[in-house]
Amino acid sequence: MKFLTAIRNSGKKIGQFLGDTRTELKKVIWPSWRNTWVLAGVVVVSIVAVGVVLWGTDALLTLVLQFVMK
Repeated sequence: MKFLTAIRNSGKKIGQFLGDTRTELKKVIWPSWRNTWVLAGVVVVSIVAVGVVLWGTDALLTLVLQFVMK
């Protein structure tokens, strides 16, 4: 009997959780598509910039190590 009560109570808790989740999602101020694309562009440009810096650093250190090891 305790098992059935536990299942019933957990079902109520899950239902309450889902209801609360829906309520909170309605409160969220979602960004516009334009803002989303602009921020995605910033992320892509940042990733490319960091990649170029890392590539340049790697190439420079490779040249230095090749010079030192000769």
